[in-house]
Amino acid sequence: MEHLERCAWVLRGTLVRAAVRRYLPWALAASMLAGSLLKELSPLPESYLSNKRNVLNVYFVKVAWAWTFCLLLPFIALTNYHLTGKAGLVLRRLSTLLVGTAIWYVCTAIFSNVEHYTGSCYQSPALEGVRNEPLSKQQCHGQGGFWHGFDISGHSFLLTFCALMIVEEMAVLHEVKTDRSHCLHVAITALVVALGFLTFIWVWMFLCTAVYFHNLSQKVFGTLFGLLGCRAMASTHGVGNIYS
Repeated sequence: MEHLERCAWVLRGTLVRAAVRRYLPWALAASMLAGSLLKELSPLPESYLSNKRNVLNVYFVKVAWAWTFCLLLPFIALTNYHLTGKAGLVLRRLSTLLVGTAIWYVCTAIFSNVEHYTGSCYQSPALEGVRNEPLSKQQCHGQGGFWHGFDISGHSFLLTFCALMIVEEMAVLHEVKTDRSHCLHVAITALVVALGFLTFIWVWMFLCTAVYFHNLSQKVFGTLFGLLGCRAMASTHGVGNIYS
């Protein structure tokens, strides 16, 4: 328990600062541009992280919203109940996650439609031999073809959105004070550690996306959607001080 508390203390000091919430969006945007330029001008050699089947990508990034949702749900509930003791206010704060889920769903649907309507099915990865029959991406792959369209980076969107949302929600820790005798101490401490490590995974994999995957324009749009998603939550649901 002592090691868990020390880890939580370090993460509190790192992620709960107002400066982190203020500058993290800019840092993500800058690192995306820098990583994309590196990819275009001086590509890094292939590594484990450039393989889409790496553990972090398969078991974390591809279900990033599920991880974020499942950890923020108890964190928001426990911290807000500790501060207010009112179930109604807790439920109101939890509706943040419903708004976040709606933004995630709408954005991913937009990305899928953009790729569909801008894409074509080719006979080879070299984009030779266009198949004229109307196909969807799934049908194209099912027939052994290769689909190419404008593929907005879902990773850039999702990792930006999740990292910023976690950092903003953790700001409540400025007001949450518990000691070992408090019934919620262990649960909140464990959630702080889990969310902290999850945030570092999201940022790290965002950097990997920047240097290994997609082209610049696809990542620009993905990151922009992530930033605008957080801003939409701030303006419509009273969530977030990132842009203040």
